[in-house]
Amino acid sequence: MATMSATADRPSYRLPFVITASAAGTIIEWYDFYLYGVLAAFFSTQFFPKGNDTTALLASLATFGAGFAVRPFGAAFFGRLGDLTGRKFTFLLTITIMGISTALVGVLPTYAQIGILAPIILVFLRLAQGLALGGEYGGAAIYVAEHSPDEKRGQNTSWIQTTATLGLLLALLVIGVTRVSMSADQFTSVGWRIPFILSIILVAMALYIRLRLQETPLFSRLKAAGKSSTSPWRDSFGNPANRRLIVLALLGATAGQAVVWYQGQFQALFFLGTVLGVKFTDAYLIVGAAIVFATPFFVFFGRLSDRIGRKPVILGGCLIAAIAYYPIYNLMVQFAHPQGTFNGVVGKFVGADGTTPAVAQPELLPLMVLVWIQVVFVTMVYGPIAAFLVEFFPARIRYTSLSIPYHIGNGWFGGFLPLIAAGLLSATGNLYAGLIYPIVVALITVVVGGLYIRESRHVRIWDEVGGEEAEVDLGPIGARPAAT
Repeated sequence: MATMSATADRPSYRLPFVITASAAGTIIEWYDFYLYGVLAAFFSTQFFPKGNDTTALLASLATFGAGFAVRPFGAAFFGRLGDLTGRKFTFLLTITIMGISTALVGVLPTYAQIGILAPIILVFLRLAQGLALGGEYGGAAIYVAEHSPDEKRGQNTSWIQTTATLGLLLALLVIGVTRVSMSADQFTSVGWRIPFILSIILVAMALYIRLRLQETPLFSRLKAAGKSSTSPWRDSFGNPANRRLIVLALLGATAGQAVVWYQGQFQALFFLGTVLGVKFTDAYLIVGAAIVFATPFFVFFGRLSDRIGRKPVILGGCLIAAIAYYPIYNLMVQFAHPQGTFNGVVGKFVGADGTTPAVAQPELLPLMVLVWIQVVFVTMVYGPIAAFLVEFFPARIRYTSLSIPYHIGNGWFGGFLPLIAAGLLSATGNLYAGLIYPIVVALITVVVGGLYIRESRHVRIWDEVGGEEAEVDLGPIGARPAAT
């Protein structure tokens, strides 16, 4: 192999800046995407016909799910773009699309103002958000991984893994502050729009930071050596061996990871606020505090996966979560002290008239601990997943191949969890029926991953481009002697 120039691999910034710039932009994308999820129950009254509250709620959750439905298609499109043109350009494009779509939700007229056009336009904007997110995560995770030394890949990419949870936390914080700073009528009429419109400012800041980034040294070297793919779709999906890797990554890792993520955070919030009747300020406080105290464990488990492997951490988290969910949610009901009686038809605790939502009397600290435990499960399965996926696929088709199982897992298996759980609850009338789905999927991942997934910790991704540079510190990337 011809000697590569050291300066060709040497960006002018250090790895902490790479991580910070990548993570900051991804947090904002997740914030944009999850604003709707936090307000899903509220949106059912704004953008759908009145008359049947259960139908409106399910329609609102289905619209929320629409953004997840198209994520794999965004992954395929933007993944191909990332493997052809590079990682940087692609995640600059995705964050721009996300920011514009989110801001437009903030100025969208309601059903009362424009009728059926309101939910139609809302679905269109959710689809645009989903397509953008389908390209964002893979770019950010790969960008950090391809700047990182092999032995610290789990630790470094785990910072990207905090972004989905921190994006949710930011959405909770901004919505919570907006709601408590005005009356209920003011929030219903205009206040709910503020968090969406704020996205424009946040995206502009993220773009400013990311424009300072350069292409990853690994991809630059791959491109210079003429080893990059000219047909990422054909190389990813036309190759039977790679198709098998995609299916294994989905069923043996990302599907279980996804349901644990959404059950531990989104569904916990929905269960507290909508099913048990905990008022929104308490529900936001419970979930927000749990997220704050659990977030450091993303890095802990990412670092642990560098030492003991990705499989035992990810699959261990899936198994423990599947075993623990029923007792945890049983305790949540006890400590929430829901008032009234449970109405299985509408899927919530109601007052004496059988329809009016009851207001719970929660014990905050025990509920925080119970949700915190669930978020720790999230950190176990999610902290190492980026490093695992990067190591599981070759560099020349990494963006495309990685993004597909990640977004089918998180977009379909995870994204539709709230809708599936609500449907199971409504269909059976059983308060805990919604737990069946995440428990079964998590256990499938434990079995498939345990039997068929190879441990990836020892994969040296730099070998594809001639080997990793000698010094693997956190100094300037490319300051190490170039490979020959």
